[in-house]
Amino acid sequence: MIRPDARSPLITVLLIALVAFGPLSTDMYLPSLPSLVRVFETDVPTVQLTLSAFMVAFALSMLVYGPLSDRFGRRPVLIGGTLIYVLASVACALAPTIEVLIGARVLQAFGACAGPVIGRAVVRDVWGRDKAATVLAYIATAMALAPAIGPILGGWLDVAFGWASTFWALAGFSGLALAMVVLLLGETNAHRNPDATSFGGLAKSYGALLRHPVYLGYVLTVSASYSVIFCFISGSSFVLIDVVGLTPDLYGLSFAGVVIGFMTGSFTAARISSRLGGAQMILMGGCLTAIGGLVMAGFAWTGAPTVWNVVGPQAFAMIGVGFIMPNAQAGAIGPFPTMAGAASALMGFTQMGLAALVGLGIAVAFDGTARPMATGVAIAGVLALSAFLGLVRGRG
Repeated sequence: MIRPDARSPLITVLLIALVAFGPLSTDMYLPSLPSLVRVFETDVPTVQLTLSAFMVAFALSMLVYGPLSDRFGRRPVLIGGTLIYVLASVACALAPTIEVLIGARVLQAFGACAGPVIGRAVVRDVWGRDKAATVLAYIATAMALAPAIGPILGGWLDVAFGWASTFWALAGFSGLALAMVVLLLGETNAHRNPDATSFGGLAKSYGALLRHPVYLGYVLTVSASYSVIFCFISGSSFVLIDVVGLTPDLYGLSFAGVVIGFMTGSFTAARISSRLGGAQMILMGGCLTAIGGLVMAGFAWTGAPTVWNVVGPQAFAMIGVGFIMPNAQAGAIGPFPTMAGAASALMGFTQMGLAALVGLGIAVAFDGTARPMATGVAIAGVLALSAFLGLVRGRG
């Protein structure tokens, strides 16, 4: 079967859809979180487990998908993971209790993470080290439509059809992506490693990565900047719906304002990263993110939350995250062509694992104000800047 060239716009669209599995799975049902508390007659920390358990499973399964794709190729592993995601999304929609929903979300995470892990590895396979940052930045810009559209669509679906309709929509979207992978995507891994999944091979690959201080610096920078996003994901629906008083559909529109900040940053990064260099972009992004977080925390600790003093500083911080993410991701996986899958997987594991802990902490600390969420954003922003300055820039 003749398939399109791996650098064609059609394949780029497919990669965007695959990488979007993660943000769609976390963002699209955010407007329904307060509803789940009432529908299942439970509390906020228990409902939050549908998010945190997803992130933990997402992180752990990344450690599996990366080496599998290094050994067996990107295409077959991606097909298997996407199929799991389709079936798990249906299970979420049919869940009769909160416990079943949490379990189905764990299974959904095992399928969802195949998209971003293997999608980033495909970019490294096809575009090489030098062009990967630019391509990842363009993908990030387009992918930002997922968290922009996700909460809006999720809010409309929740109001019109109830919380389960969100998961039926995810099942349909992932089914279409699965068909595209089967029909359009060829194999891109030209350096298959037969030892990638052996215990010795795994130990060697992950050991080499963990001993690479600059790689660790990039990974911590990515993880902390993603935690800036996840603090907002974890706390914003409760703050803006329960405290400020927005309806789920208006919450979705407010969330879109934050995503516009990320799109602005990632699009700008795609345009100027090749001229300024990845290190300079990350430094500027780290400063913007830290400032945005500190401003939000200042508002939260000195007055009542409003749409403007929550969404405004977060959108500013997200411009910086858009600078950081593609450049730090490319910096992390670029030096490892023979184990790009493992490098992407370990980075994703750390990123999602830290985000899961952050999300659980925000839920437990929620006190009816914006203070826990805003403080988390500020700490994560400062940590992202510090990790880059200490472990990457500090080592030249």
